[in-house]
Amino acid sequence: MLTNFFTALRESQIPVSLREYLTLCGAMAEDLAEKSVEEFYFLSRACLIKDERNLDKFDRVFASVFKGLESGDDLAQKTEIPAEWLKKLADRYLTEEEKQQIEALGWDKLMETLKERLEEQKGRHQGGNKWIGTAGTSPFGAYGYHPEGIRIGQETNRNFRAVKVWDKREFKDLDGDEELGPRNIKLALRRLRKLARTGAAEELDLESTIDATARQGFLDLRLRPERRNAVKVLLLLDIGGSMDWHVNQVEQLFAAARCEFKHMEHFYFHNCLYESVWKSNERRHSDKFATWDLLHTFPHDYKLIFVGDASMSPYEILLEGGAVEYMNDEAGKVWLERALACWPHAVWLNPAPQEHWRYTQSIGMIQRIMENRMFPLTLEGIEAAMRELAR
Repeated sequence: MLTNFFTALRESQIPVSLREYLTLCGAMAEDLAEKSVEEFYFLSRACLIKDERNLDKFDRVFASVFKGLESGDDLAQKTEIPAEWLKKLADRYLTEEEKQQIEALGWDKLMETLKERLEEQKGRHQGGNKWIGTAGTSPFGAYGYHPEGIRIGQETNRNFRAVKVWDKREFKDLDGDEELGPRNIKLALRRLRKLARTGAAEELDLESTIDATARQGFLDLRLRPERRNAVKVLLLLDIGGSMDWHVNQVEQLFAAARCEFKHMEHFYFHNCLYESVWKSNERRHSDKFATWDLLHTFPHDYKLIFVGDASMSPYEILLEGGAVEYMNDEAGKVWLERALACWPHAVWLNPAPQEHWRYTQSIGMIQRIMENRMFPLTLEGIEAAMRELAR
């Protein structure tokens, strides 16, 4: 059994050495797992895994190799199998060939079929291809696979294929106090500058002071307002889902922008712009700001900056009701076009690697709506975006 386990780990591209395998055998000989499935899981993981990036692979291999293992009565009395293990055992793993054989239903058929299933289904299902359940190829449920499905009852993304999520998800605000990496982000943002003297007169005007003193015959101090960046920025930030991979990049940009632009407002959205945005992710379900009010609150001289990976289902951009989390009244494309009409000086910063953009249909669609004013979230991309806004 241990030999099969070791071989399966190697076949899954997990770098396990013979020395680590012998270490596990020695630990088992000393009965360090104490005949407990749970203790054996943690013992084997400690002996065999050196890099935490391989933990998910290890869990899948462990579940595959030991899925038929039955515990004795004494073992059942000692410990219960953790719920997380059972969830992993329930996951459905398909080959690429099997995935290609599963056909998408299309938006109208998908929503119509879901309505039928909700009316017909009476109990829990697992492993099938029709009912709302888990670990199958049905378009409805959790921990399975379908090219265009509705996710119900699953905590996080797995395949990034859901076109709608019927769960209440929690996002976190970006940290504006995040310590910056390269200070060049600030320097790149400074290409968007329009200095003006505004506010209270607190800075010494040396030339005026000398001139007034010479004319008056005594010291006559003259003050003037400090020169500040008068550019006004509206920052709309995509949050949650696939953007979780880019949080560090976006936090650095967010912190730099807060330092550089004295007149900056920010709001969050998810995937695409719809009827509402929000300021706090903790209250995003209860304290929303209508996008229509947003359009009529900030003047046309604001510079609009979208930040997001633009990676979503095309339905979210093109269709009413296509939003992944709720039934939107108007398509995302309509709201994006309204925003661009209100703030003509606009760009989109995309943290996804630029060489991958052409493989995602929704990125191309957003690029066309933005009239090719999409730039990568790199120093060169930020500089190019600021030059575009400064026109």
